[in-house]
This record gives sequence, structure tokens and C-alpha cells, in this order.
Amino acid sequence: MFVTGWRRLPLLCISALFACAAQAAVPPPQAAQLDKDLTPLGAERAGNSSGTIPAWTGGLTTPPAEYKLGGSHPDPYAKDAVAFAIDAGNAARFAEKLTPGQLALLKKYPSLKFNVYPTRRSAAFPARTYEMTRKNAVSAKLADGSDVLNDAAEGFPFPLPQSGAEAMWNHKLKYRGIALSRWWNQAAPTAAGQFVLARVREEFLFPYFRQGTSLSAIDNVFSYYFQSVESPARLAGNMQVVHETLNPTVAPRDVWLYNAGQRRVRRAPNVAYDNPGTASEGLRTNDMLDMFNGALDRYEWKLVGKRELYVPYNAYRADSSELKPEDLVKPGHLDPRHLRYELHRVWVVEATLKAGQRHINPRRTYYIDEDSWQILLADHYDSKGKLWRVSEAHVINYYEVPMVSPTLEVHYDLLNGRYLVSGLDNQDEQINFGLTRTPADFAPAALRTRGIQ
Repeated sequence: MFVTGWRRLPLLCISALFACAAQAAVPPPQAAQLDKDLTPLGAERAGNSSGTIPAWTGGLTTPPAEYKLGGSHPDPYAKDAVAFAIDAGNAARFAEKLTPGQLALLKKYPSLKFNVYPTRRSAAFPARTYEMTRKNAVSAKLADGSDVLNDAAEGFPFPLPQSGAEAMWNHKLKYRGIALSRWWNQAAPTAAGQFVLARVREEFLFPYFRQGTSLSAIDNVFSYYFQSVESPARLAGNMQVVHETLNPTVAPRDVWLYNAGQRRVRRAPNVAYDNPGTASEGLRTNDMLDMFNGALDRYEWKLVGKRELYVPYNAYRADSSELKPEDLVKPGHLDPRHLRYELHRVWVVEATLKAGQRHINPRRTYYIDEDSWQILLADHYDSKGKLWRVSEAHVINYYEVPMVSPTLEVHYDLLNGRYLVSGLDNQDEQINFGLTRTPADFAPAALRTRGIQ
């Protein structure tokens, strides 16, 4: 049963522009729609019939004049006014364009509201990403179920997705630059709003995106990740390195931890799936970082269709260096005055636990932005089928690249009334896309060297 506003799949693909095929790779005539009725990433280029979603015209590719490289990101839409607000009192009127998780949040927190602004389809990526995504459309395939990617390079692998797994791979391989560093500070406030900021520094290397790269050339590792906890004192000095693999069924992700107290490096195969995330106070599983990461092998993935939803978007106000963490972090939820929601089309993917597998969330629903393949919202259910956690990604277009990525990530626990927010870098050095790193910098030996400095 589909409610109003959903689009049937697989019987109906995007605007009936192409017929669904049995294989992932699509014929060239279908891929040609990426230069016509669809955007280079497979979104509908046109707006909606009511005019509340505009046409995509290339996105935001030029920084505002006041932007300084390495600084915070001025809001290019600062003059936009709030069109209306959705709260517990009027949520029923907008239920068709809200997720179950959003409705549950509004019901639980009367002080919460979603300030809705005009929709700005700001998503944009480098020309090379578009070029390689077009090529991937006619070559990329999944083997062994959902976890082995073949015949893709550099771009999004499945701009014309025909399964939930393909849509999730687009999220996993969304363009994020070649190498970058950032502060991904976290707060897990009590119900009263008290918190101790965990300062977390991260580095990434994405060999998959290097020009001229093939899957065979990167030795199965599509991303390298380094994390260092700088505070609080009880966690300071703890570090980890992750090698994320393209084929986790053959070679699962490799993780090494450096324990500052023991001054030793050890493997950590449990940094995956539903084990608790670093400094999360049990409010986030490892696979909830970046809304979803890691292997797809424990779930069946169903591409349900598309919906128009009010989602967090263009969150430049929340990214402002004029704010401090305590300006954003409030009891129960983030301060809604600093958040922005817009009406966008999203892909809906249902994840259902496979027979014989285990996870604390047997069912999840992901809502993926059609313009960027970034997961914007997620609903997580417990073993009794009850909605448990609700996740939001407050994204901006990092227009100096350009690319779309979260500036804040929030995971709400409906059962205990707490939440975890990550990305509170407002008072720290901004994301650095000019980092120079090689795979050797993410080796276990390098982790040990960093730890004893």
C-alpha cells in the first residue's frame, strides 16, 4: 500500500523515463537521460507540478564573495524568510510530507518545530564526478547480493538505481573530496541539556575518487579514516584507523585502535554494525556514523519509491562560526531557531534484517536526497517493531569544492529522551579539503607513531 505522494517502484521508474532492467548496468539510451530530463546524478531535473520544488539548474558552484578559503561558510540564502513552521499543533496537516520519525519527535517535544524555508536545489559536484557517473551508469554492477561492487570508478555507481542496495552504494560512494580533515565534535546532553563536549579530529583519504583510479588499483580499499579524541580527559589520546573495503564479504573493514593508557595498538573487529560508536554514550551504533556506513550484508534492501518530504537542508545558519555549541544544544533537541528545512524529493529505502542475522535495529528506513545521494533522515526500529531512534543530517553545499555533506548529524533516542549531535566545529578550524595524505599515513605503524609523539 502506497500513500499519496509515493512513486511506485519497480513498476514505475523516475517519471517513466526508463524501464527497469534486471541488471544494474543500464543501456546507453537510458543513461543518456542523465544529460536530458535527469540531472547528471539521476535526479529529476524538473520541479514539481505545484511549483514548491524548483527545477535543478546546476546547483551552487560559486562561493559568496565574502567567503575566505578555510573559513566558515557564509549563508548564500541568508535573506530567505521562514515560509511557515511545523510543530506538534499542526503536524497532522503536513503528515503526508513528514516521516514517522519526524512526527514522533514533534509529538514527544512540544518545544520542537521545523522552520520551513523556500526550497533551494543547491546540490552540485565537480564536473569529473558527473563525467564518471555517466560512465558508471552503463558499467557498474553488484555481485554476491548487495556487497560487491564491480566496474565502477570515481563517480556515483548507480545514478539510475534499480534496488535499495544500489541506492545505498550511491550514499557510500558520494563524492567527498580526495583527502580532508575536520573537527567532528560531539555532545550527548542529558534530558536537562547538560553536556561535556567531546572534541574529535578526523582525517579521510578516498583513493576511489583519484582521477584515473580503477577498482583493481586501490586494492579493495575505497576509503581510509583516522580519528583522534582530544577531550574529555578520560578519552583524550585514544585513536583509531579504519580501512573501508569495497568487498567486505571477502575482506571486512580493518580497524586498529590506539589506547592512550596502554600505549599500544590492537585490532578491533567489533568497530562495525551495531556496536556503540566512539564517545557516543550508547546513543549511536558504529554503522550510524554518516547516517549509514559499512557492509550491507545483514539487511535486505528494498527501494520503495520517492516522496516529497520536509528535510534538513542548506544548514548554513547552524554552521556559523558565530554560534557556540551551547547555542545549538538544548534539552531534548537542537535549538530550532538555527535549523532550516525545505521540501525535497527523496528516495525511500527499507532495510529489513536477513534471517539468521542479528542487529539491535531489525528494521530501518532511509530517506536519501535525490540531488546528492546523501541520507538526510533515518528511522530505526527496535526488536518489537517500535520506533526507537531518529537520525537527521543537516547538510550544506561546500561550494568551494563543490559537494554536499552534513555539517551536523543528530541521532535522537525516543525511549530515553536523549540525543547525540556531531559536527559541532563552529569554534574550531573548518573542514580542510587540501589535506595531503597517502595510504601509508593510515597504516597501524603510523597510528603507533602518532600515539607516542
